[in-house]
Amino acid sequence: MVQFICTATRRPQSGKEIKGSLGNLQMKKEIGLHKEKKRAARRHGRLAAAGVILLAVAGILQLAARKTAGFGEWYAVHVYHWIVEIYGRICGIFPVSVVEILLYIGIIWLILYTASHIRRAAVHEGTAASEAGAWFSTVCFLLGLLAFLYTACCGVNYYRRPFSSYLELEVRESPVEELIALCEFLTEKVNETVDSTPYSQAWNAEGRRAMAGLAETCPQLSGYYPRPKPLLIPWILSVQQLSGIYSPFTVEANYNRAMTDYNIPHTICHELSHLRGFMREDEANFIGYLACIGSADPSFRYSGYLTGWVYAGNALAAQDLETYSELYTRLNEQTRADLADNNAFWNRYEGKAAEVANQMNDTYLKINSQPDGVRSYGRMVDLMLAYYREQERE
Repeated sequence: MVQFICTATRRPQSGKEIKGSLGNLQMKKEIGLHKEKKRAARRHGRLAAAGVILLAVAGILQLAARKTAGFGEWYAVHVYHWIVEIYGRICGIFPVSVVEILLYIGIIWLILYTASHIRRAAVHEGTAASEAGAWFSTVCFLLGLLAFLYTACCGVNYYRRPFSSYLELEVRESPVEELIALCEFLTEKVNETVDSTPYSQAWNAEGRRAMAGLAETCPQLSGYYPRPKPLLIPWILSVQQLSGIYSPFTVEANYNRAMTDYNIPHTICHELSHLRGFMREDEANFIGYLACIGSADPSFRYSGYLTGWVYAGNALAAQDLETYSELYTRLNEQTRADLADNNAFWNRYEGKAAEVANQMNDTYLKINSQPDGVRSYGRMVDLMLAYYREQERE
């Protein structure tokens, strides 16, 4: 049986019909591109709006902390505590500084991201405005996110109760005789605890133990402490003349591994104190001092007493240089060598970058209601004097 298969053959299209088909395709393509641009514009608008909302929330929190009595204390105890417990615990899983890695990735990403938008704007005519909008909306969101993280994990805590108020210390102006007595006490303690143990990663765990030990008498310091972390490239801190830094973006305590060893234990405890919501630098120094001198580790005790000696000694040198010089000669040879190494280390980084970093830090502290700026670091001496008087009475 023969089966006939019928096939339909389309007639050839004329030139006009081909042009019409191509025109329709071009029109559909343009409509599709127009719709995609509108969708992209909406996405960018939502992203920018999210950044503005985060910035607004940060502003509201800052305003509440500055204008509402007791808000900073309530926030540090009831909100920030859980930020450390959850977010700090997550970032603490990683053995390296998360914020440092994000900094390097962020710089590379921003360069490539900006370059890609510039390239697309150059290649595709008429897209400069949309590419600029996309870049702006992303940057706006990131700035809002950073502002929110800073405020939520740091900024509000500047307005909590001073740490000294929990200890009921009498912080007041002290005569030079009391300062001399404190320096003599610290000189004896430095000589008793002198230690030449080199830096060890075990100090990270000991720092957490030292803070937990201090929390037994100061419950305001109780809670979870993420591991303190040395920077992979400590030059970033050295060139700014910084021994350590607290990252509110990742809730991490970071320190400068390259500096003289005796500085490290106190710096670890100083930065960890920020994780309990005590942001004032004079108080963080004092908390670090107390944690170190109460530690079972000799390196920590030496670090605490020697750091205290440096601060108190600088204050004494400004008042009575002769007595300061006499006390300096009483220090053991190892300690004098440590102090010389410390001065030599920081002198290597003196320069314009250090001046700019110091000015920025000074401005930052004043913005956060520390009117003394970088000089607030020296107010640790007033706290040590108050504590010394309290201990003498006991």
